[in-house]
Amino acid sequence: MVQQMKNCYSHLEKILTHYGYTYDDVVAEDIYTTHMEDFIKVSGFRNSIYKKQFPTGTWLEVKGLAVKGQLIEIDMEAHKAK
Repeated sequence: MVQQMKNCYSHLEKILTHYGYTYDDVVAEDIYTTHMEDFIKVSGFRNSIYKKQFPTGTWLEVKGLAVKGQLIEIDMEAHKAK
């Protein structure tokens, strides 16, 4: 779980950077996991991602995700102040 979470955040950081954003610009984050108990155990990793504040969001346990063996999926929305 922790490695998949790190991979998700690494890929998301590349996407944010490509468009000129950082994690400070993330306002919403929804996390889908097939194992909520395991996710909660490693969720503290998010403290290294969000330095200023945590975005609003939802954590949902789901029966399955797109790829067999996938444990976590993260959906986020970012906005820049005008």
